[in-house]
Amino acid sequence: MALWTPQQWSCVMFSDESRFSLQSDSRRTFIWRAPGTRYHQENTIERHRYGGAGWLVWGGIILGSRTDLHVQSVTMTGHIYRDVILEQHVRLFRGAMSAEFLFMNDNARPHRANIVDECLQSEDITRMDWPAYSPDLNPIEHVWDMLGRRIAARQPPPTCLPELRRALLDEWCNIPQDQIDNLILSMPRRCKACIASSGRHTPY
Repeated sequence: MALWTPQQWSCVMFSDESRFSLQSDSRRTFIWRAPGTRYHQENTIERHRYGGAGWLVWGGIILGSRTDLHVQSVTMTGHIYRDVILEQHVRLFRGAMSAEFLFMNDNARPHRANIVDECLQSEDITRMDWPAYSPDLNPIEHVWDMLGRRIAARQPPPTCLPELRRALLDEWCNIPQDQIDNLILSMPRRCKACIASSGRHTPY
C-alpha cells in the first residue's frame, strides 16, 4: 500500500464509527473513546461516559466525496450494519464507481458478521485487507477529530441530544472536502511511517 498511486487510493472508501456525547472529559471534543481504543472492554458495551448520553455516528470518505453521516442512538450490530450502512450508503457509491472500488472497514465484530460478508459478496463489494489495531492508518479518525472540534467550537454549543444530532449532521457537511482529500492523499506517507515504526503509533 505504501507504493500505491493516488489513482489507486482514489478508489478506496474509508469508513468507521465514533461516539459523540454532550459532555466530554476534555471540554474540547465530543468523542467518547480515544483513538485506538475501540477494542478495549470498556468501549465494547453501551454506556454513558463522562456523564452524558450521545450518538453513535458512521461515515465514509472517498477522494472527492463523502457519504451522508448516519446517526443512531444504539450500538452497531451486524444487522444494522448490513441493512443501513451497506444497503443505504456503501452500495450507492459502489454502483457509481469503477470495478476497482475498495471498501475499508476495520475488524470490529459487526463488520465481520456472516450476514455482512454475504451482503458484500452479493453486491460485488471488495473489502480492503486491513491490519488489526491500526488507527493511525485510517484517515477518517482525523475527520472525527475535525468534527468534534467543529462542534465544540459552535456558539452556542448543543445542549440536548436533538441539538447535538443536528450539529453533527451540519458540521459533517461543512468540513471542507479538500481537507478530507489531503488526508486520503497522505496515505502513502502514513503507510511508510507505520512500516518504519513496526506497527506502533506514528506521528500522524
